[in-house]
Amino acid sequence: MPEVPDVVIIGGGFAGLSAGVALAERELRVALFEGRQALGGRAYSFCDMESGDVVDNGQHLLMGCYHQTLDFLGKIGTRNRLIVQRNLEIQMLDGPGRQAHLRTASLPGPFHMTMGLMRYKHLNLADRLSAMWAGMRMMYMRRFARARLASMTVAEFMESTAQSSQARRTFWYPLTIATLNEQPALASAGLLAEVIKRAFFARRKDSALLYPTVGLSELYCDAARDFIEKRGGAVASRAIADGVEMRENMISAVRLRDGTNRRAANFIVAVPPIQLRRLLPQAIFGERGGAQLDTLKSSPIICVHVWLDREVTNSAFVGFVGTTTQWLFNKRRIFSQYGAQHPGYLSFIISGARELAELPNDALLKTIMTDLNEMIPAAKHARLIRSLVLKEKHATFAPDPASDAARPPVPTAIPNLFLAGDWIQTGLPATIESAVISGRSAAAAVIRRAGRN
Repeated sequence: MPEVPDVVIIGGGFAGLSAGVALAERELRVALFEGRQALGGRAYSFCDMESGDVVDNGQHLLMGCYHQTLDFLGKIGTRNRLIVQRNLEIQMLDGPGRQAHLRTASLPGPFHMTMGLMRYKHLNLADRLSAMWAGMRMMYMRRFARARLASMTVAEFMESTAQSSQARRTFWYPLTIATLNEQPALASAGLLAEVIKRAFFARRKDSALLYPTVGLSELYCDAARDFIEKRGGAVASRAIADGVEMRENMISAVRLRDGTNRRAANFIVAVPPIQLRRLLPQAIFGERGGAQLDTLKSSPIICVHVWLDREVTNSAFVGFVGTTTQWLFNKRRIFSQYGAQHPGYLSFIISGARELAELPNDALLKTIMTDLNEMIPAAKHARLIRSLVLKEKHATFAPDPASDAARPPVPTAIPNLFLAGDWIQTGLPATIESAVISGRSAAAAVIRRAGRN
Protein backbone atom coordinates (compact mmCIF):
# COMPACT_ATOMS: atom_id res chain seq x y z
CA MET A 1 0.00 0.00 0.00
CA PRO A 2 1.50 3.40 -1.00
CA GLU A 3 2.34 5.33 2.19
CA VAL A 4 0.59 8.48 0.99
CA PRO A 5 -1.15 7.82 -2.34
CA ASP A 6 -2.09 10.56 -4.75
CA VAL A 7 -5.67 9.25 -4.90
CA VAL A 8 -7.83 7.11 -2.65
CA ILE A 9 -10.73 5.35 -4.38
CA ILE A 10 -13.63 3.86 -2.42
CA GLY A 11 -15.42 1.13 -4.39
CA GLY A 12 -14.11 -1.67 -6.58
CA GLY A 13 -16.73 -2.08 -9.29
CA PHE A 14 -16.52 -0.96 -12.91
CA ALA A 15 -16.52 2.73 -11.90
CA GLY A 16 -13.81 2.50 -9.24
CA LEU A 17 -11.55 0.15 -11.17
CA SER A 18 -11.81 2.10 -14.45
CA ALA A 19 -10.91 5.26 -12.51
CA GLY A 20 -7.96 3.49 -10.90
CA VAL A 21 -6.65 2.21 -14.22
CA ALA A 22 -6.93 5.65 -15.85
CA LEU A 23 -5.05 7.24 -12.94
CA ALA A 24 -2.37 4.54 -12.78
CA GLU A 25 -1.82 4.97 -16.50
CA ARG A 26 -0.96 8.63 -15.78
CA GLU A 27 1.54 7.54 -13.10
CA LEU A 28 -0.59 8.65 -10.17
CA ARG A 29 -0.32 6.43 -7.09
CA VAL A 30 -3.69 4.81 -6.37
CA ALA A 31 -5.02 3.16 -3.23
CA LEU A 32 -8.38 1.46 -3.88
CA PHE A 33 -10.56 0.03 -1.09
CA GLU A 34 -13.45 -2.36 -1.63
CA GLY A 35 -15.63 -3.27 1.35
CA ARG A 36 -16.73 -6.68 0.09
CA GLN A 37 -14.54 -9.76 0.12
CA ALA A 38 -14.07 -9.57 -3.65
CA LEU A 39 -13.94 -6.86 -6.29
CA GLY A 40 -16.80 -6.32 -8.71
CA GLY A 41 -19.40 -4.15 -6.98
CA ARG A 42 -22.79 -4.99 -8.48
CA ALA A 43 -21.25 -6.74 -11.51
CA TYR A 44 -19.41 -9.82 -10.34
CA SER A 45 -19.30 -13.60 -10.76
CA PHE A 46 -18.57 -16.65 -8.66
CA CYS A 47 -18.17 -20.39 -9.10
CA ASP A 48 -21.25 -22.44 -8.33
CA MET A 49 -19.70 -25.36 -6.50
CA GLU A 50 -22.56 -27.79 -7.18
CA SER A 51 -22.72 -27.33 -10.96
CA GLY A 52 -19.12 -26.30 -11.56
CA ASP A 53 -20.25 -23.38 -13.74
CA VAL A 54 -19.22 -19.77 -13.30
CA VAL A 55 -22.32 -17.72 -12.42
CA ASP A 56 -22.78 -13.98 -12.92
CA ASN A 57 -24.85 -12.16 -10.29
CA GLY A 58 -26.97 -11.01 -13.24
CA GLN A 59 -26.75 -11.33 -17.00
CA HIS A 60 -24.81 -8.25 -18.12
CA LEU A 61 -24.68 -7.64 -21.87
CA LEU A 62 -22.28 -5.31 -23.58
CA MET A 63 -22.88 -3.60 -26.91
CA GLY A 64 -20.63 -2.27 -29.61
CA CYS A 65 -21.61 1.27 -28.58
CA TYR A 66 -19.91 0.75 -25.20
CA HIS A 67 -16.83 2.55 -26.50
CA GLN A 68 -15.40 3.53 -23.13
CA THR A 69 -15.91 0.05 -21.68
CA LEU A 70 -14.26 -1.64 -24.65
CA ASP A 71 -11.33 0.77 -24.43
CA PHE A 72 -11.01 0.05 -20.71
CA LEU A 73 -11.00 -3.71 -21.33
CA GLY A 74 -8.45 -3.19 -24.09
CA LYS A 75 -6.11 -1.34 -21.73
CA ILE A 76 -6.22 -4.09 -19.13
CA GLY A 77 -5.83 -6.78 -21.81
CA THR A 78 -9.17 -8.61 -21.62
CA ARG A 79 -11.11 -7.38 -24.61
CA ASN A 80 -10.40 -10.70 -26.34
CA ARG A 81 -12.59 -12.39 -23.72
CA LEU A 82 -15.72 -11.15 -25.49
CA ILE A 83 -17.71 -12.87 -28.22
CA VAL A 84 -19.02 -10.36 -30.75
CA GLN A 85 -22.38 -11.05 -32.37
CA ARG A 86 -21.86 -8.87 -35.43
CA ASN A 87 -25.53 -8.68 -36.40
CA LEU A 88 -27.99 -8.07 -33.58
CA GLU A 89 -30.41 -10.98 -33.44
CA ILE A 90 -33.03 -11.55 -30.76
CA GLN A 91 -35.76 -14.16 -30.88
CA MET A 92 -39.02 -12.78 -29.48
CA LEU A 93 -41.74 -15.23 -28.40
CA ASP A 94 -45.32 -14.02 -28.09
CA GLY A 95 -46.57 -17.42 -27.01
CA PRO A 96 -45.74 -20.96 -28.21
CA GLY A 97 -45.24 -21.08 -31.95
CA ARG A 98 -45.55 -17.30 -32.29
CA GLN A 99 -41.98 -16.23 -32.81
CA ALA A 100 -40.28 -13.43 -34.67
CA HIS A 101 -36.67 -12.37 -34.94
CA LEU A 102 -35.47 -8.82 -34.52
CA ARG A 103 -32.42 -9.09 -36.73
CA THR A 104 -30.33 -6.25 -38.14
CA ALA A 105 -29.34 -6.39 -41.80
CA SER A 106 -25.86 -6.28 -43.32
CA LEU A 107 -26.20 -2.62 -44.23
CA PRO A 108 -24.52 0.57 -42.99
CA GLY A 109 -26.11 2.16 -39.92
CA PRO A 110 -28.80 3.22 -39.35
CA PHE A 111 -30.26 1.37 -42.33
CA HIS A 112 -29.27 -1.95 -40.74
CA MET A 113 -31.82 -1.35 -37.98
CA THR A 114 -34.43 0.08 -40.33
CA MET A 115 -34.38 -3.07 -42.41
CA GLY A 116 -34.41 -5.21 -39.28
CA LEU A 117 -37.55 -3.46 -38.04
CA MET A 118 -39.22 -3.77 -41.45
CA ARG A 119 -38.72 -7.55 -41.26
CA TYR A 120 -40.00 -7.90 -37.70
CA LYS A 121 -43.00 -10.21 -38.04
CA HIS A 122 -44.67 -9.40 -34.74
CA LEU A 123 -45.66 -6.06 -36.31
CA ASN A 124 -47.79 -5.47 -39.38
CA LEU A 125 -46.67 -3.01 -42.03
CA ALA A 126 -48.54 -0.08 -40.50
CA ASP A 127 -46.98 -0.73 -37.08
CA ARG A 128 -43.51 -1.02 -38.58
CA LEU A 129 -43.83 2.30 -40.38
CA SER A 130 -45.30 3.91 -37.27
CA ALA A 131 -42.44 2.60 -35.13
CA MET A 132 -39.91 3.98 -37.62
CA TRP A 133 -41.61 7.38 -37.49
CA ALA A 134 -41.65 7.29 -33.68
CA GLY A 135 -37.92 6.52 -33.65
CA MET A 136 -37.19 9.48 -35.91
CA ARG A 137 -39.48 11.68 -33.79
CA MET A 138 -37.56 10.62 -30.70
CA MET A 139 -34.24 11.53 -32.37
CA TYR A 140 -35.67 14.91 -33.38
CA MET A 141 -36.80 15.66 -29.84
CA ARG A 142 -33.44 14.47 -28.45
CA ARG A 143 -31.78 17.19 -30.51
CA PHE A 144 -34.29 20.03 -30.55
CA ALA A 145 -36.65 19.41 -27.57
CA ARG A 146 -34.41 17.62 -25.09
CA ALA A 147 -35.98 19.11 -21.96
CA ARG A 148 -39.48 18.12 -23.02
CA LEU A 149 -38.36 14.60 -23.89
CA ALA A 150 -36.53 14.27 -20.55
CA SER A 151 -39.73 15.15 -18.69
CA MET A 152 -41.75 12.41 -20.43
CA THR A 153 -42.05 8.75 -19.54
CA VAL A 154 -41.74 6.13 -22.26
CA ALA A 155 -45.46 5.37 -21.98
CA GLU A 156 -46.28 9.07 -22.46
CA PHE A 157 -44.06 9.21 -25.53
CA MET A 158 -45.79 6.12 -26.94
CA GLU A 159 -49.15 7.85 -26.47
CA SER A 160 -47.92 11.02 -28.14
CA THR A 161 -46.75 9.07 -31.20
CA ALA A 162 -49.85 6.82 -31.33
CA GLN A 163 -47.98 3.54 -31.06
CA SER A 164 -50.29 0.54 -31.16
CA SER A 165 -50.62 -1.86 -28.24
CA GLN A 166 -48.94 -4.57 -30.32
CA ALA A 167 -45.97 -2.33 -31.10
CA ARG A 168 -45.63 -1.49 -27.42
CA ARG A 169 -45.95 -5.11 -26.24
CA THR A 170 -43.57 -6.70 -28.71
CA PHE A 171 -41.05 -3.95 -29.46
CA TRP A 172 -40.97 -0.73 -27.44
CA TYR A 173 -41.66 -2.05 -23.97
CA PRO A 174 -39.28 -5.05 -24.06
CA LEU A 175 -36.59 -2.67 -25.31
CA THR A 176 -37.33 -0.23 -22.50
CA ILE A 177 -37.29 -2.79 -19.71
CA ALA A 178 -34.12 -4.44 -21.01
CA THR A 179 -32.10 -1.24 -21.32
CA LEU A 180 -33.51 0.90 -18.48
CA ASN A 181 -34.52 -1.71 -15.88
CA GLU A 182 -37.82 0.06 -15.36
CA GLN A 183 -41.47 -0.20 -16.35
CA PRO A 184 -42.44 2.06 -19.30
CA ALA A 185 -44.99 3.99 -17.20
CA LEU A 186 -42.09 5.18 -15.02
CA ALA A 187 -39.02 5.10 -17.27
CA SER A 188 -37.56 8.26 -18.79
CA ALA A 189 -38.13 8.69 -22.52
CA GLY A 190 -34.99 10.82 -22.62
CA LEU A 191 -32.81 7.97 -21.38
CA LEU A 192 -34.40 5.56 -23.85
CA ALA A 193 -33.65 8.03 -26.64
CA GLU A 194 -29.98 8.09 -25.64
CA VAL A 195 -29.81 4.30 -25.78
CA ILE A 196 -31.51 4.16 -29.16
CA LYS A 197 -29.29 6.90 -30.59
CA ARG A 198 -26.06 5.20 -29.56
CA ALA A 199 -27.09 1.63 -30.34
CA PHE A 200 -29.32 1.90 -33.40
CA PHE A 201 -28.88 5.31 -35.04
CA ALA A 202 -25.10 5.08 -35.31
CA ARG A 203 -22.68 2.66 -36.93
CA ARG A 204 -23.75 -0.90 -37.61
CA LYS A 205 -21.10 -2.31 -35.27
CA ASP A 206 -22.45 -0.18 -32.41
CA SER A 207 -25.57 -2.37 -32.23
CA ALA A 208 -23.58 -5.62 -31.97
CA LEU A 209 -24.07 -7.66 -28.81
CA LEU A 210 -20.98 -8.78 -26.92
CA TYR A 211 -21.03 -11.72 -24.52
CA PRO A 212 -18.21 -12.37 -22.03
CA THR A 213 -16.69 -15.82 -22.49
CA VAL A 214 -15.72 -15.78 -18.82
CA GLY A 215 -17.39 -14.69 -15.62
CA LEU A 216 -17.74 -10.96 -15.06
CA SER A 217 -15.12 -10.92 -12.32
CA GLU A 218 -12.60 -12.61 -14.57
CA LEU A 219 -13.47 -10.19 -17.35
CA TYR A 220 -12.17 -7.14 -15.52
CA CYS A 221 -11.49 -7.40 -11.78
CA ASP A 222 -8.18 -9.25 -11.57
CA ALA A 223 -6.78 -7.61 -14.70
CA ALA A 224 -7.60 -4.11 -13.43
CA ARG A 225 -6.07 -4.91 -10.05
CA ASP A 226 -2.87 -6.13 -11.74
CA PHE A 227 -2.73 -3.00 -13.92
CA ILE A 228 -2.95 -0.72 -10.88
CA GLU A 229 -0.54 -2.69 -8.70
CA LYS A 230 2.12 -3.01 -11.41
CA ARG A 231 2.22 0.79 -11.52
CA GLY A 232 2.83 1.24 -7.82
CA GLY A 233 -0.77 1.32 -6.60
CA ALA A 234 -2.60 -0.99 -4.22
CA VAL A 235 -6.04 -2.63 -4.20
CA ALA A 236 -7.54 -4.01 -0.99
CA SER A 237 -10.73 -6.01 -0.48
CA ARG A 238 -12.56 -6.33 2.86
CA ALA A 239 -11.48 -2.77 3.53
CA ILE A 240 -14.64 -1.02 4.73
CA ALA A 241 -14.67 2.78 4.71
CA ASP A 242 -16.58 4.15 7.70
CA GLY A 243 -16.18 7.89 7.17
CA VAL A 244 -13.89 10.75 6.23
CA GLU A 245 -11.76 13.29 8.04
CA MET A 246 -12.19 16.96 7.05
CA ARG A 247 -9.71 19.82 7.21
CA GLU A 248 -10.35 23.33 5.84
CA ASN A 249 -13.23 22.29 3.56
CA MET A 250 -11.18 19.45 2.12
CA ILE A 251 -11.12 15.74 2.79
CA SER A 252 -7.82 14.84 4.43
CA ALA A 253 -8.32 11.12 5.00
CA VAL A 254 -10.69 8.17 4.73
CA ARG A 255 -11.37 6.35 7.97
CA LEU A 256 -11.39 2.54 7.66
CA ARG A 257 -13.19 0.17 9.99
CA ASP A 258 -9.92 -1.40 11.11
CA GLY A 259 -9.10 1.93 12.76
CA THR A 260 -6.60 3.22 10.22
CA ASN A 261 -6.86 6.50 8.33
CA ARG A 262 -5.71 6.74 4.72
CA ARG A 263 -4.56 10.18 3.68
CA ALA A 264 -4.37 11.39 0.06
CA ALA A 265 -4.48 14.52 -2.04
CA ASN A 266 -7.66 13.48 -3.85
CA PHE A 267 -10.57 11.11 -3.24
CA ILE A 268 -12.98 9.31 -5.55
CA VAL A 269 -16.06 7.68 -4.03
CA ALA A 270 -17.52 5.06 -6.36
CA VAL A 271 -20.35 3.54 -4.32
CA PRO A 272 -24.18 3.56 -4.61
CA PRO A 273 -26.14 6.53 -3.18
CA ILE A 274 -27.16 4.74 0.04
CA GLN A 275 -23.54 3.98 0.91
CA LEU A 276 -22.47 7.46 -0.09
CA ARG A 277 -24.86 9.06 2.42
CA ARG A 278 -23.51 6.81 5.18
CA LEU A 279 -19.90 7.53 4.32
CA LEU A 280 -19.92 11.31 3.92
CA PRO A 281 -21.19 13.86 6.45
CA GLN A 282 -24.41 15.72 5.67
CA ALA A 283 -22.51 19.02 5.47
CA ILE A 284 -20.77 17.85 2.31
CA PHE A 285 -24.06 17.54 0.43
CA GLY A 286 -25.78 20.64 1.75
CA GLU A 287 -29.54 20.83 2.10
CA ARG A 288 -30.21 20.85 -1.63
CA GLY A 289 -27.70 18.12 -2.46
CA GLY A 290 -28.98 15.83 0.26
CA ALA A 291 -32.55 16.30 -0.93
CA GLN A 292 -31.48 15.42 -4.46
CA LEU A 293 -29.86 12.19 -3.32
CA ASP A 294 -33.01 11.31 -1.39
CA THR A 295 -34.97 11.74 -4.64
CA LEU A 296 -33.00 8.96 -6.28
CA LYS A 297 -34.91 5.69 -6.11
CA SER A 298 -33.63 2.23 -6.96
CA SER A 299 -34.96 -0.54 -9.17
CA PRO A 300 -34.41 -4.28 -8.60
CA ILE A 301 -33.38 -7.09 -10.93
CA ILE A 302 -34.06 -10.77 -10.36
CA CYS A 303 -31.84 -13.34 -12.04
CA VAL A 304 -32.76 -17.01 -11.87
CA HIS A 305 -30.23 -19.60 -13.02
CA VAL A 306 -31.50 -23.10 -13.81
CA TRP A 307 -29.73 -26.24 -14.90
CA LEU A 308 -31.81 -28.71 -16.95
CA ASP A 309 -30.79 -32.16 -18.10
CA ARG A 310 -31.05 -31.13 -21.77
CA GLU A 311 -31.01 -28.15 -24.09
CA VAL A 312 -34.48 -26.81 -24.84
CA THR A 313 -33.73 -24.02 -27.34
CA ASN A 314 -31.13 -23.36 -30.02
CA SER A 315 -31.30 -19.59 -29.52
CA ALA A 316 -28.73 -17.76 -27.43
CA PHE A 317 -31.00 -14.86 -26.44
CA VAL A 318 -34.81 -15.07 -26.22
CA GLY A 319 -37.37 -12.44 -25.22
CA PHE A 320 -40.69 -13.47 -23.68
CA VAL A 321 -43.71 -11.26 -24.39
CA GLY A 322 -46.70 -11.20 -22.03
CA THR A 323 -45.13 -13.23 -19.21
CA THR A 324 -43.56 -12.28 -15.89
CA THR A 325 -40.22 -13.60 -17.15
CA GLN A 326 -38.74 -11.22 -19.68
CA TRP A 327 -35.49 -12.65 -21.01
CA LEU A 328 -33.80 -16.03 -21.38
CA PHE A 329 -30.07 -16.43 -21.92
CA ASN A 330 -28.92 -19.82 -23.14
CA LYS A 331 -25.48 -20.12 -21.56
CA ARG A 332 -24.75 -23.27 -23.54
CA ARG A 333 -25.04 -21.30 -26.80
CA ILE A 334 -23.41 -18.13 -25.51
CA PHE A 335 -20.42 -20.14 -24.33
CA SER A 336 -20.50 -22.46 -27.37
CA GLN A 337 -16.80 -21.95 -28.05
CA TYR A 338 -15.84 -22.58 -24.45
CA GLY A 339 -18.52 -24.86 -23.08
CA ALA A 340 -20.78 -24.73 -20.06
CA GLN A 341 -20.67 -27.74 -17.79
CA HIS A 342 -24.33 -28.65 -18.48
CA PRO A 343 -26.26 -28.50 -21.78
CA GLY A 344 -29.35 -26.99 -20.15
CA TYR A 345 -27.79 -24.07 -18.28
CA LEU A 346 -30.18 -21.11 -18.65
CA SER A 347 -30.39 -17.69 -17.03
CA PHE A 348 -33.66 -15.75 -16.75
CA ILE A 349 -34.02 -12.04 -16.09
CA ILE A 350 -36.89 -10.04 -14.60
CA SER A 351 -36.10 -6.31 -14.59
CA GLY A 352 -37.90 -3.58 -12.66
CA ALA A 353 -39.23 -6.35 -10.42
CA ARG A 354 -40.42 -4.35 -7.41
CA GLU A 355 -43.54 -6.43 -6.82
CA LEU A 356 -41.58 -9.69 -6.99
CA ALA A 357 -38.40 -8.90 -5.05
CA GLU A 358 -39.92 -9.95 -1.72
CA LEU A 359 -41.37 -13.24 -2.97
CA PRO A 360 -39.82 -16.49 -1.71
CA ASN A 361 -37.28 -18.09 -4.02
CA ASP A 362 -39.50 -21.15 -4.55
CA ALA A 363 -42.33 -18.94 -5.81
CA LEU A 364 -40.01 -17.13 -8.22
CA LEU A 365 -38.63 -20.41 -9.54
CA LYS A 366 -42.15 -21.73 -10.08
CA THR A 367 -43.06 -18.59 -12.03
CA ILE A 368 -39.94 -18.87 -14.19
CA MET A 369 -40.51 -22.54 -14.99
CA THR A 370 -44.21 -21.98 -15.76
CA ASP A 371 -43.28 -19.21 -18.21
CA LEU A 372 -40.55 -21.34 -19.77
CA ASN A 373 -42.90 -24.30 -20.30
CA GLU A 374 -45.54 -22.02 -21.79
CA MET A 375 -43.19 -20.31 -24.23
CA ILE A 376 -40.97 -23.30 -25.09
CA PRO A 377 -43.08 -26.49 -24.76
CA ALA A 378 -39.99 -28.67 -25.25
CA ALA A 379 -38.93 -27.63 -21.76
CA LYS A 380 -41.78 -29.69 -20.28
CA HIS A 381 -39.79 -32.83 -21.02
CA ALA A 382 -36.63 -31.55 -19.31
CA ARG A 383 -35.72 -32.39 -15.74
CA LEU A 384 -34.65 -29.59 -13.39
CA ILE A 385 -31.27 -30.44 -11.89
CA ARG A 386 -30.49 -27.29 -9.95
CA SER A 387 -31.64 -23.70 -9.52
CA LEU A 388 -30.21 -20.53 -8.05
CA VAL A 389 -32.22 -17.34 -7.41
CA LEU A 390 -30.31 -14.06 -7.11
CA LYS A 391 -32.02 -10.81 -6.15
CA GLU A 392 -30.35 -7.43 -6.55
CA LYS A 393 -32.91 -5.25 -4.76
CA HIS A 394 -30.97 -2.06 -5.50
CA ALA A 395 -29.51 -3.15 -8.83
CA THR A 396 -29.76 0.27 -10.50
CA PHE A 397 -31.11 3.71 -9.82
CA ALA A 398 -34.70 4.03 -11.00
CA PRO A 399 -34.52 5.86 -14.34
CA ASP A 400 -37.69 7.91 -13.97
CA PRO A 401 -37.54 11.56 -15.08
CA ALA A 402 -37.30 12.91 -11.51
CA SER A 403 -34.48 10.58 -10.50
CA ASP A 404 -32.60 11.24 -13.73
CA ALA A 405 -32.79 15.00 -13.10
CA ALA A 406 -31.48 14.50 -9.55
CA ARG A 407 -28.32 12.59 -10.55
CA PRO A 408 -25.25 14.52 -9.35
CA PRO A 409 -22.21 15.33 -11.51
CA VAL A 410 -18.70 14.00 -10.91
CA PRO A 411 -17.33 17.15 -9.16
CA THR A 412 -18.62 18.06 -5.70
CA ALA A 413 -18.53 21.16 -3.50
CA ILE A 414 -15.37 19.69 -1.93
CA PRO A 415 -12.47 20.50 -4.30
CA ASN A 416 -10.67 17.19 -3.80
CA LEU A 417 -13.74 14.90 -3.74
CA PHE A 418 -15.18 13.33 -6.89
CA LEU A 419 -18.05 10.90 -7.41
CA ALA A 420 -18.31 7.91 -9.73
CA GLY A 421 -20.85 5.18 -10.41
CA ASP A 422 -23.45 4.21 -12.98
CA TRP A 423 -25.92 6.49 -11.17
CA ILE A 424 -23.82 9.65 -11.68
CA GLN A 425 -25.13 11.98 -14.41
CA THR A 426 -23.61 10.55 -17.58
CA GLY A 427 -26.61 10.94 -19.87
CA LEU A 428 -27.02 7.16 -19.90
CA PRO A 429 -29.10 4.76 -17.82
CA ALA A 430 -27.37 2.61 -15.20
CA THR A 431 -25.24 0.46 -17.47
CA ILE A 432 -21.67 -0.80 -17.41
CA GLU A 433 -20.84 1.92 -19.92
CA SER A 434 -22.27 4.58 -17.63
CA ALA A 435 -20.15 3.27 -14.75
CA VAL A 436 -16.96 3.33 -16.83
CA ILE A 437 -17.69 6.80 -18.22
CA SER A 438 -18.17 8.12 -14.69
CA GLY A 439 -15.00 6.45 -13.42
CA ARG A 440 -12.91 7.83 -16.25
CA SER A 441 -14.48 11.27 -15.84
CA ALA A 442 -13.58 11.27 -12.15
CA ALA A 443 -10.03 10.24 -13.03
CA ALA A 444 -9.79 13.02 -15.60
CA ALA A 445 -10.92 15.55 -12.99
CA VAL A 446 -8.24 14.33 -10.57
CA ILE A 447 -5.60 14.46 -13.30
CA ARG A 448 -6.54 18.06 -14.09
CA ARG A 449 -6.41 18.99 -10.42
CA ALA A 450 -3.02 17.31 -10.05
CA GLY A 451 -1.69 19.24 -13.01
CA ARG A 452 -0.90 16.12 -15.04
CA ASN A 453 -1.28 16.19 -18.83
